[in-house]
Amino acid sequence: MSQSRASQTAGEQQRHPGIRAASLTAVLILTGCAVGPNYQRPKVTTPPAFRGAEGAAQQASFADVPWWDVFKDETLTSLIKTALANNYDLGIAATRVEQARQASAEARSQYFPAIDYQGRVGGGRNQLFTTPQANPPGVQGLAVAIASASWEVDVWGRIRRLNEAAKARYLSTEEARRGVMLTLVADVSTAYFRLLGLQRQLEIAVQSEDSFNQTRLLFTQRMEGGISSQLPVSRITAIQATSSAQVIEYQRQIALQEDQLSVLLGQNPGPIALKAKLLETTLPPEVPAGLPSSLLERRPDVLAAEQTVRAANAQIGVATADFFPKIGLTTFFGKLSIPLENFTSSVSTLSSFGATMTGPIFEGGRLKAQKRQAVAEWEQAKLQYQQTALNAFRDSADALISREKYDEIRVSQMKAVDSYEEAFKLANTRFDQGFSSYYEVLDTQQQLFPALSALAATELERRLVIIQLYRALGGGWKLTDQQFLSGTP
Repeated sequence: MSQSRASQTAGEQQRHPGIRAASLTAVLILTGCAVGPNYQRPKVTTPPAFRGAEGAAQQASFADVPWWDVFKDETLTSLIKTALANNYDLGIAATRVEQARQASAEARSQYFPAIDYQGRVGGGRNQLFTTPQANPPGVQGLAVAIASASWEVDVWGRIRRLNEAAKARYLSTEEARRGVMLTLVADVSTAYFRLLGLQRQLEIAVQSEDSFNQTRLLFTQRMEGGISSQLPVSRITAIQATSSAQVIEYQRQIALQEDQLSVLLGQNPGPIALKAKLLETTLPPEVPAGLPSSLLERRPDVLAAEQTVRAANAQIGVATADFFPKIGLTTFFGKLSIPLENFTSSVSTLSSFGATMTGPIFEGGRLKAQKRQAVAEWEQAKLQYQQTALNAFRDSADALISREKYDEIRVSQMKAVDSYEEAFKLANTRFDQGFSSYYEVLDTQQQLFPALSALAATELERRLVIIQLYRALGGGWKLTDQQFLSGTP
Protein backbone atom coordinates (compact mmCIF):
# COMPACT_ATOMS: atom_id res chain seq x y z
CA MET A 1 0.00 0.00 0.00
CA SER A 2 1.35 3.48 -0.92
CA GLN A 3 2.15 5.97 1.83
CA SER A 4 -0.63 8.35 0.71
CA ARG A 5 -3.18 5.51 0.69
CA ALA A 6 -2.09 4.38 4.19
CA SER A 7 -2.36 7.94 5.47
CA GLN A 8 -5.86 8.23 3.98
CA THR A 9 -6.97 4.96 5.60
CA ALA A 10 -5.55 5.98 8.97
CA GLY A 11 -7.36 9.31 8.68
CA GLU A 12 -10.67 7.58 7.95
CA GLN A 13 -10.24 5.34 10.99
CA GLN A 14 -9.51 8.37 13.16
CA ARG A 15 -12.65 10.13 11.93
CA HIS A 16 -14.78 6.98 12.22
CA PRO A 17 -13.98 4.99 15.39
CA GLY A 18 -16.68 2.49 14.37
CA ILE A 19 -14.45 1.30 11.52
CA ARG A 20 -11.70 0.47 13.98
CA ALA A 21 -14.12 -1.38 16.24
CA ALA A 22 -15.61 -3.33 13.31
CA SER A 23 -12.12 -4.29 12.13
CA LEU A 24 -11.21 -5.48 15.61
CA THR A 25 -14.44 -7.46 15.84
CA ALA A 26 -13.78 -9.18 12.51
CA VAL A 27 -10.30 -10.17 13.67
CA LEU A 28 -11.65 -11.57 16.94
CA ILE A 29 -14.32 -13.64 15.18
CA LEU A 30 -11.95 -15.00 12.55
CA THR A 31 -9.25 -15.91 15.04
CA GLY A 32 -11.64 -17.07 17.77
CA CYS A 33 -12.07 -20.76 18.43
CA ALA A 34 -15.07 -22.71 19.64
CA VAL A 35 -14.05 -24.10 22.99
CA GLY A 36 -15.14 -27.55 24.06
CA PRO A 37 -14.72 -30.91 22.31
CA ASN A 38 -15.50 -31.30 18.64
CA TYR A 39 -18.08 -33.97 17.92
CA GLN A 40 -17.04 -37.52 17.13
CA ARG A 41 -19.47 -40.38 16.71
CA PRO A 42 -19.32 -42.76 19.69
CA LYS A 43 -17.71 -46.09 18.93
CA VAL A 44 -20.05 -49.01 18.38
CA THR A 45 -18.94 -52.62 18.07
CA THR A 46 -20.50 -53.61 14.77
CA PRO A 47 -20.91 -57.33 14.00
CA PRO A 48 -19.48 -58.47 10.65
CA ALA A 49 -22.90 -59.81 9.63
CA PHE A 50 -26.39 -60.07 11.05
CA ARG A 51 -27.08 -63.25 12.94
CA GLY A 52 -29.61 -65.26 11.00
CA ALA A 53 -28.75 -63.66 7.66
CA GLU A 54 -28.47 -66.06 4.75
CA GLY A 55 -25.16 -66.09 2.90
CA ALA A 56 -22.39 -63.51 3.10
CA ALA A 57 -23.20 -59.91 4.03
CA GLN A 58 -23.93 -57.75 1.01
CA GLN A 59 -24.53 -54.09 0.31
CA ALA A 60 -28.14 -54.50 -0.89
CA SER A 61 -30.73 -54.42 1.85
CA PHE A 62 -34.43 -55.14 2.23
CA ALA A 63 -34.62 -51.62 3.70
CA ASP A 64 -33.99 -50.20 0.21
CA VAL A 65 -37.42 -51.40 -0.93
CA PRO A 66 -40.25 -48.81 -0.83
CA TRP A 67 -42.85 -49.77 1.74
CA TRP A 68 -45.61 -50.20 -0.86
CA ASP A 69 -43.54 -52.86 -2.65
CA VAL A 70 -43.01 -55.06 0.40
CA PHE A 71 -46.31 -56.98 0.05
CA LYS A 72 -47.69 -55.34 -3.12
CA ASP A 73 -51.16 -55.30 -1.55
CA GLU A 74 -53.40 -52.51 -2.87
CA THR A 75 -55.73 -52.60 0.12
CA LEU A 76 -52.83 -52.36 2.58
CA THR A 77 -51.24 -49.55 0.56
CA SER A 78 -54.49 -47.59 0.66
CA LEU A 79 -54.78 -48.04 4.43
CA ILE A 80 -51.20 -46.90 5.01
CA LYS A 81 -51.69 -43.80 2.86
CA THR A 82 -54.78 -42.91 4.89
CA ALA A 83 -52.86 -43.37 8.14
CA LEU A 84 -49.92 -41.24 6.96
CA ALA A 85 -52.38 -38.47 6.11
CA ASN A 86 -54.56 -38.61 9.23
CA ASN A 87 -52.70 -40.26 12.12
CA TYR A 88 -52.50 -38.05 15.20
CA ASP A 89 -49.18 -39.41 16.50
CA LEU A 90 -47.54 -38.41 13.23
CA GLY A 91 -49.14 -34.97 13.46
CA ILE A 92 -47.77 -34.57 16.99
CA ALA A 93 -44.30 -35.56 15.78
CA ALA A 94 -44.52 -32.91 13.04
CA THR A 95 -45.33 -30.22 15.62
CA ARG A 96 -42.27 -31.27 17.63
CA VAL A 97 -40.16 -30.82 14.54
CA GLU A 98 -41.57 -27.32 14.06
CA GLN A 99 -40.83 -26.45 17.69
CA ALA A 100 -37.24 -27.60 17.30
CA ARG A 101 -36.91 -25.73 14.01
CA GLN A 102 -37.98 -22.47 15.62
CA ALA A 103 -35.70 -23.09 18.60
CA SER A 104 -32.83 -23.47 16.12
CA ALA A 105 -33.84 -20.20 14.45
CA GLU A 106 -33.92 -18.54 17.87
CA ALA A 107 -30.38 -19.72 18.57
CA ARG A 108 -29.25 -18.52 15.13
CA SER A 109 -30.55 -15.02 15.86
CA GLN A 110 -27.74 -14.55 18.38
CA TYR A 111 -25.29 -14.23 15.51
CA PHE A 112 -26.85 -10.83 14.69
CA PRO A 113 -27.04 -7.55 16.60
CA ALA A 114 -30.10 -6.92 18.74
CA ILE A 115 -31.58 -3.53 17.78
CA ASP A 116 -34.15 -1.88 20.02
CA TYR A 117 -35.85 1.47 20.32
CA GLN A 118 -37.54 3.50 22.97
CA GLY A 119 -39.27 6.85 23.15
CA ARG A 120 -40.97 9.08 25.67
CA VAL A 121 -42.80 12.40 25.60
CA GLY A 122 -44.07 14.09 28.72
CA GLY A 123 -44.22 17.21 30.82
CA GLY A 124 -44.44 18.27 34.48
CA ARG A 125 -43.10 20.43 37.23
CA ASN A 126 -39.87 19.72 39.10
CA GLN A 127 -39.31 16.33 37.49
CA LEU A 128 -36.80 14.68 35.22
CA PHE A 129 -37.59 11.30 33.62
CA THR A 130 -40.53 10.95 36.05
CA THR A 131 -38.16 11.45 39.00
CA PRO A 132 -38.62 14.45 41.34
CA GLN A 133 -35.95 17.02 40.48
CA ALA A 134 -35.49 20.73 41.28
CA ASN A 135 -35.93 22.59 37.99
CA PRO A 136 -36.59 26.16 36.93
CA PRO A 137 -40.17 27.26 37.66
CA GLY A 138 -42.86 26.40 35.14
CA VAL A 139 -43.84 23.29 33.25
CA GLN A 140 -40.91 21.49 31.61
CA GLY A 141 -41.39 19.29 28.54
CA LEU A 142 -39.46 16.09 27.89
CA ALA A 143 -38.83 14.15 24.68
CA VAL A 144 -36.64 11.08 24.25
CA ALA A 145 -36.19 8.94 21.12
CA ILE A 146 -33.33 6.43 21.09
CA ALA A 147 -32.35 3.47 18.91
CA SER A 148 -29.83 1.12 20.49
CA ALA A 149 -27.96 -1.95 19.33
CA SER A 150 -25.94 -4.60 21.12
CA TRP A 151 -23.97 -7.53 19.80
CA GLU A 152 -22.03 -10.30 21.51
CA VAL A 153 -18.74 -11.08 19.78
CA ASP A 154 -18.54 -14.87 19.64
CA VAL A 155 -14.83 -15.08 20.50
CA TRP A 156 -14.99 -18.39 22.37
CA GLY A 157 -17.66 -20.02 20.20
CA ARG A 158 -20.42 -20.00 22.81
CA ILE A 159 -23.02 -18.94 20.27
CA ARG A 160 -21.66 -21.38 17.71
CA ARG A 161 -21.98 -24.23 20.20
CA LEU A 162 -25.50 -23.13 21.10
CA ASN A 163 -26.41 -23.23 17.41
CA GLU A 164 -24.75 -26.61 16.99
CA ALA A 165 -26.80 -28.00 19.88
CA ALA A 166 -30.05 -26.45 18.64
CA LYS A 167 -29.53 -27.77 15.12
CA ALA A 168 -28.76 -31.24 16.45
CA ARG A 169 -31.95 -31.24 18.51
CA TYR A 170 -33.87 -30.16 15.42
CA LEU A 171 -32.36 -32.99 13.36
CA SER A 172 -33.11 -35.40 16.18
CA THR A 173 -36.81 -34.49 16.03
CA GLU A 174 -36.70 -34.89 12.24
CA GLU A 175 -35.32 -38.41 12.62
CA ALA A 176 -37.87 -39.11 15.35
CA ARG A 177 -40.61 -38.03 12.95
CA ARG A 178 -39.22 -40.38 10.30
CA GLY A 179 -39.25 -43.05 12.97
CA VAL A 180 -42.93 -42.38 13.66
CA MET A 181 -43.64 -42.65 9.93
CA LEU A 182 -41.87 -46.01 9.71
CA THR A 183 -43.53 -47.22 12.92
CA LEU A 184 -46.91 -46.18 11.57
CA VAL A 185 -46.35 -48.17 8.37
CA ALA A 186 -45.36 -51.17 10.48
CA ASP A 187 -48.27 -50.78 12.91
CA VAL A 188 -50.89 -50.46 10.17
CA SER A 189 -49.42 -53.45 8.33
CA THR A 190 -49.35 -55.46 11.54
CA ALA A 191 -52.96 -54.56 12.40
CA TYR A 192 -54.03 -55.38 8.84
CA PHE A 193 -52.47 -58.85 8.86
CA ARG A 194 -53.66 -59.55 12.39
CA LEU A 195 -57.16 -58.76 11.19
CA LEU A 196 -56.72 -61.14 8.25
CA GLY A 197 -55.31 -63.72 10.67
CA LEU A 198 -58.30 -63.41 12.99
CA GLN A 199 -60.66 -63.77 10.05
CA ARG A 200 -58.81 -66.94 9.05
CA GLN A 201 -59.08 -68.24 12.62
CA LEU A 202 -62.81 -67.41 12.57
CA GLU A 203 -63.21 -69.42 9.36
CA ILE A 204 -61.52 -72.40 11.01
CA ALA A 205 -63.65 -72.00 14.14
CA VAL A 206 -66.85 -71.88 12.07
CA GLN A 207 -65.68 -74.90 10.08
CA SER A 208 -64.95 -76.69 13.35
CA GLU A 209 -68.36 -75.76 14.76
CA ASP A 210 -70.12 -77.03 11.64
CA SER A 211 -68.15 -80.26 11.64
CA PHE A 212 -68.87 -80.96 15.31
CA ASN A 213 -72.52 -80.11 14.73
CA GLN A 214 -72.73 -82.65 11.89
CA THR A 215 -71.13 -85.24 14.14
CA ARG A 216 -73.62 -84.40 16.90
CA LEU A 217 -76.52 -84.89 14.47
CA LEU A 218 -75.07 -88.23 13.40
CA PHE A 219 -74.66 -89.42 16.98
CA THR A 220 -78.17 -88.19 17.82
CA GLN A 221 -79.64 -90.20 14.93
CA ARG A 222 -77.73 -93.30 16.02
CA MET A 223 -78.98 -92.86 19.58
CA GLU A 224 -82.56 -92.42 18.42
CA GLY A 225 -82.20 -95.53 16.30
CA GLY A 226 -81.02 -97.52 19.28
CA ILE A 227 -77.57 -98.10 17.83
CA SER A 228 -75.72 -95.87 20.30
CA SER A 229 -76.14 -94.40 23.79
CA GLN A 230 -76.54 -90.86 25.17
CA LEU A 231 -72.85 -90.65 26.12
CA PRO A 232 -71.39 -89.76 22.69
CA VAL A 233 -74.24 -87.30 22.11
CA SER A 234 -73.54 -85.48 25.39
CA ARG A 235 -69.83 -85.37 24.75
CA ILE A 236 -70.06 -84.05 21.21
CA THR A 237 -72.66 -81.51 22.34
CA ALA A 238 -70.19 -80.12 24.88
CA ILE A 239 -67.42 -79.99 22.28
CA GLN A 240 -69.71 -78.27 19.77
CA ALA A 241 -70.75 -75.66 22.39
CA THR A 242 -67.11 -74.96 23.21
CA SER A 243 -66.44 -74.47 19.51
CA SER A 244 -69.38 -72.05 19.28
CA ALA A 245 -67.92 -70.03 22.15
CA GLN A 246 -64.61 -69.88 20.25
CA VAL A 247 -66.43 -68.42 17.23
CA ILE A 248 -67.88 -65.66 19.40
CA GLU A 249 -64.44 -64.97 20.91
CA TYR A 250 -62.88 -64.52 17.48
CA GLN A 251 -65.72 -62.18 16.52
CA ARG A 252 -64.89 -60.10 19.61
CA GLN A 253 -61.20 -60.00 18.78
CA ILE A 254 -61.94 -58.98 15.19
CA ALA A 255 -64.04 -56.03 16.40
CA LEU A 256 -61.23 -54.90 18.74
CA GLN A 257 -58.65 -55.23 15.97
CA GLU A 258 -60.85 -53.16 13.65
CA ASP A 259 -61.07 -50.47 16.33
CA GLN A 260 -57.28 -50.44 16.72
CA LEU A 261 -56.78 -50.13 12.99
CA SER A 262 -59.40 -47.34 12.82
CA VAL A 263 -57.49 -45.32 15.42
CA LEU A 264 -54.27 -45.74 13.45
CA LEU A 265 -56.14 -44.41 10.42
CA GLY A 266 -57.24 -41.37 12.42
CA GLN A 267 -60.87 -42.47 12.28
CA ASN A 268 -63.55 -43.29 14.82
CA PRO A 269 -63.75 -47.00 15.72
CA GLY A 270 -65.82 -48.99 13.27
CA PRO A 271 -65.88 -52.01 10.97
CA ILE A 272 -63.31 -52.30 8.21
CA ALA A 273 -64.22 -54.22 5.08
CA LEU A 274 -61.37 -56.35 3.74
CA LYS A 275 -61.60 -58.47 0.61
CA ALA A 276 -58.20 -60.11 0.89
CA LYS A 277 -57.55 -63.45 2.58
CA LEU A 278 -54.52 -64.20 4.72
CA LEU A 279 -53.33 -67.09 2.57
CA GLU A 280 -53.83 -65.05 -0.62
CA THR A 281 -51.24 -62.44 0.38
CA THR A 282 -47.78 -63.01 -1.04
CA LEU A 283 -44.45 -62.77 0.74
CA PRO A 284 -41.33 -61.13 -0.73
CA PRO A 285 -39.09 -63.85 -2.18
CA GLU A 286 -35.86 -62.34 -0.83
CA VAL A 287 -35.11 -60.18 2.21
CA PRO A 288 -31.37 -59.38 2.20
CA ALA A 289 -30.30 -57.77 5.46
CA GLY A 290 -27.40 -55.71 4.11
CA LEU A 291 -24.34 -54.62 6.09
CA PRO A 292 -24.74 -54.13 9.85
CA SER A 293 -22.65 -50.95 9.68
CA SER A 294 -25.19 -49.42 7.29
CA LEU A 295 -27.87 -49.79 9.95
CA LEU A 296 -26.27 -46.89 11.83
CA GLU A 297 -26.88 -44.68 8.80
CA ARG A 298 -30.50 -45.51 8.03
CA ARG A 299 -32.46 -46.51 11.14
CA PRO A 300 -34.31 -43.42 12.45
CA ASP A 301 -34.04 -44.11 16.17
CA VAL A 302 -30.28 -44.65 15.89
CA LEU A 303 -29.88 -41.44 13.91
CA ALA A 304 -32.03 -39.53 16.40
CA ALA A 305 -29.95 -40.87 19.29
CA GLU A 306 -26.76 -39.77 17.54
CA GLN A 307 -28.09 -36.22 17.13
CA THR A 308 -28.84 -36.20 20.85
CA VAL A 309 -25.19 -37.07 21.49
CA ARG A 310 -24.13 -34.23 19.16
CA ALA A 311 -26.34 -31.77 21.05
CA ALA A 312 -24.97 -32.90 24.41
CA ASN A 313 -21.42 -32.61 23.09
CA ALA A 314 -22.06 -29.00 21.99
CA GLN A 315 -23.50 -28.17 25.41
CA ILE A 316 -20.09 -29.00 26.92
CA GLY A 317 -18.67 -26.24 24.72
CA VAL A 318 -21.36 -23.83 25.94
CA ALA A 319 -20.55 -24.66 29.57
CA THR A 320 -16.82 -24.24 28.86
CA ALA A 321 -17.34 -20.85 27.20
CA ASP A 322 -19.03 -19.56 30.36
CA PHE A 323 -15.62 -19.59 32.07
CA PHE A 324 -14.39 -16.91 29.65
CA PRO A 325 -15.38 -13.23 29.45
CA LYS A 326 -18.21 -12.19 27.16
CA ILE A 327 -17.21 -9.40 24.81
CA GLY A 328 -19.87 -7.21 23.30
CA LEU A 329 -20.40 -4.07 21.28
CA THR A 330 -23.06 -1.51 22.12
CA THR A 331 -24.23 1.65 20.43
CA PHE A 332 -27.17 4.03 20.50
CA PHE A 333 -28.32 7.09 18.63
CA GLY A 334 -31.24 9.39 19.26
CA LYS A 335 -32.60 12.61 20.69
CA LEU A 336 -33.02 13.87 24.26
CA SER A 337 -34.55 17.28 24.84
CA ILE A 338 -35.45 19.19 28.00
CA PRO A 339 -37.38 21.35 27.45
CA LEU A 340 -39.46 19.91 24.64
CA GLU A 341 -38.96 22.84 22.24
CA ASN A 342 -35.25 22.01 21.88
CA PHE A 343 -35.99 18.56 20.39
CA THR A 344 -35.07 19.59 16.83
CA SER A 345 -31.87 21.29 17.92
CA SER A 346 -28.53 19.67 17.18
CA VAL A 347 -27.55 19.92 20.83
CA SER A 348 -30.22 17.31 21.70
CA THR A 349 -28.58 14.60 19.59
CA LEU A 350 -27.33 11.52 21.46
CA SER A 351 -24.85 8.94 20.20
CA SER A 352 -22.57 6.36 21.68
CA PHE A 353 -20.38 3.44 20.61
CA GLY A 354 -18.55 1.19 23.02
CA ALA A 355 -17.38 -2.24 23.94
CA THR A 356 -18.24 -4.30 26.98
CA MET A 357 -16.57 -7.22 28.69
CA THR A 358 -18.09 -9.24 31.51
CA GLY A 359 -16.71 -12.37 33.06
CA PRO A 360 -16.82 -14.50 36.20
CA ILE A 361 -14.44 -14.02 39.12
CA PHE A 362 -16.01 -16.17 41.85
CA GLU A 363 -19.11 -18.28 41.31
CA GLY A 364 -18.86 -20.68 44.23
CA GLY A 365 -18.30 -23.68 41.94
CA ARG A 366 -21.41 -23.04 39.85
CA LEU A 367 -19.61 -23.01 36.50
CA LYS A 368 -17.63 -26.16 37.32
CA ALA A 369 -20.83 -27.92 38.32
CA GLN A 370 -22.54 -26.83 35.09
CA LYS A 371 -19.71 -28.23 33.01
CA ARG A 372 -19.61 -31.50 34.95
CA GLN A 373 -23.36 -31.79 34.48
CA ALA A 374 -22.94 -31.22 30.73
CA VAL A 375 -20.25 -33.91 30.58
CA ALA A 376 -22.48 -36.35 32.49
CA GLU A 377 -25.39 -35.64 30.13
CA TRP A 378 -23.08 -36.30 27.17
CA GLU A 379 -22.01 -39.59 28.74
CA GLN A 380 -25.65 -40.56 29.20
CA ALA A 381 -26.49 -39.65 25.60
CA LYS A 382 -23.49 -41.66 24.36
CA LEU A 383 -24.53 -44.75 26.30
CA GLN A 384 -28.11 -44.40 25.09
CA TYR A 385 -26.86 -44.18 21.50
CA GLN A 386 -24.75 -47.31 21.93
CA GLN A 387 -27.69 -49.13 23.54
CA THR A 388 -29.99 -48.04 20.71
CA ALA A 389 -27.53 -49.35 18.14
CA LEU A 390 -27.20 -52.63 20.03
CA ASN A 391 -31.00 -52.99 20.15
CA ALA A 392 -31.11 -52.33 16.40
CA PHE A 393 -28.67 -55.19 15.74
CA ARG A 394 -30.74 -57.45 17.98
CA ASP A 395 -34.06 -56.50 16.35
CA SER A 396 -32.66 -57.33 12.93
CA ALA A 397 -31.14 -60.61 14.07
CA ASP A 398 -34.35 -61.67 15.86
CA ALA A 399 -36.44 -60.99 12.78
CA LEU A 400 -34.04 -62.86 10.47
CA ILE A 401 -33.90 -65.89 12.75
CA SER A 402 -37.66 -65.91 13.25
CA ARG A 403 -38.28 -65.73 9.51
CA GLU A 404 -36.10 -68.76 8.90
CA LYS A 405 -37.62 -70.77 11.73
CA TYR A 406 -41.22 -69.89 10.87
CA ASP A 407 -40.65 -71.23 7.36
CA GLU A 408 -39.40 -74.49 8.85
CA ILE A 409 -42.29 -74.65 11.33
CA ARG A 410 -44.77 -74.13 8.50
CA VAL A 411 -43.43 -77.14 6.59
CA SER A 412 -43.89 -79.42 9.62
CA GLN A 413 -47.33 -78.03 10.42
CA MET A 414 -48.53 -78.57 6.86
CA LYS A 415 -47.46 -82.20 7.14
CA ALA A 416 -49.36 -82.49 10.40
CA VAL A 417 -52.52 -80.94 8.92
CA ASP A 418 -52.40 -83.27 5.90
CA SER A 419 -51.98 -86.28 8.18
CA TYR A 420 -54.82 -85.21 10.49
CA GLU A 421 -57.17 -84.64 7.54
CA GLU A 422 -56.39 -88.10 6.21
CA ALA A 423 -56.84 -89.62 9.67
CA PHE A 424 -60.22 -87.90 10.08
CA LYS A 425 -61.45 -89.30 6.78
CA LEU A 426 -60.28 -92.79 7.70
CA ALA A 427 -61.87 -92.57 11.15
CA ASN A 428 -65.21 -91.56 9.65
CA THR A 429 -65.03 -94.44 7.16
CA ARG A 430 -64.14 -96.94 9.87
CA PHE A 431 -66.93 -95.61 12.11
CA ASP A 432 -69.51 -95.86 9.31
CA GLN A 433 -68.41 -99.44 8.65
CA GLY A 434 -68.51 -100.30 12.32
CA PHE A 435 -64.79 -100.93 12.68
CA SER A 436 -64.16 -98.15 15.26
CA SER A 437 -65.92 -96.30 18.04
CA TYR A 438 -66.95 -92.66 18.23
CA TYR A 439 -63.89 -91.95 20.38
CA GLU A 440 -61.66 -92.40 17.36
CA VAL A 441 -63.71 -89.92 15.34
CA LEU A 442 -63.79 -87.32 18.10
CA ASP A 443 -60.09 -87.71 18.75
CA THR A 444 -59.11 -87.03 15.13
CA GLN A 445 -61.56 -84.12 14.94
CA GLN A 446 -60.18 -82.54 18.07
CA GLN A 447 -56.64 -82.81 16.75
CA LEU A 448 -57.36 -81.58 13.23
CA PHE A 449 -58.81 -78.16 14.00
CA PRO A 450 -56.12 -77.07 16.49
CA ALA A 451 -53.55 -78.06 13.87
CA LEU A 452 -55.34 -75.89 11.29
CA SER A 453 -55.42 -73.04 13.80
CA ALA A 454 -51.70 -73.42 14.57
CA LEU A 455 -50.88 -73.39 10.86
CA ALA A 456 -52.93 -70.19 10.42
CA ALA A 457 -51.05 -68.60 13.34
CA THR A 458 -47.72 -69.49 11.73
CA GLU A 459 -48.86 -68.08 8.39
CA LEU A 460 -49.68 -64.86 10.21
CA GLU A 461 -46.30 -64.78 11.97
CA ARG A 462 -44.50 -65.32 8.66
CA ARG A 463 -46.02 -62.04 7.46
CA LEU A 464 -45.56 -60.16 10.71
CA VAL A 465 -41.88 -61.06 10.86
CA ILE A 466 -41.37 -59.48 7.43
CA ILE A 467 -42.85 -56.26 8.83
CA GLN A 468 -40.60 -56.52 11.89
CA LEU A 469 -37.54 -56.99 9.71
CA TYR A 470 -38.44 -54.06 7.46
CA ARG A 471 -38.83 -51.82 10.48
CA ALA A 472 -35.69 -53.17 12.19
CA LEU A 473 -33.58 -52.43 9.11
CA GLY A 474 -34.89 -48.85 8.79
CA GLY A 475 -37.04 -49.57 5.75
CA GLY A 476 -37.77 -46.83 3.24
CA TRP A 477 -34.71 -44.80 4.24
CA LYS A 478 -33.99 -43.87 0.63
CA LEU A 479 -37.42 -42.28 0.16
CA THR A 480 -37.93 -38.55 0.47
CA ASP A 481 -40.63 -37.35 2.85
CA GLN A 482 -42.93 -36.66 -0.08
CA GLN A 483 -42.41 -40.14 -1.52
CA PHE A 484 -42.86 -41.77 1.88
CA LEU A 485 -46.08 -39.93 2.65
CA SER A 486 -47.62 -40.18 -0.80
CA GLY A 487 -46.68 -43.80 -1.43
CA THR A 488 -45.44 -43.02 -4.93
CA PRO A 489 -41.92 -43.17 -6.44
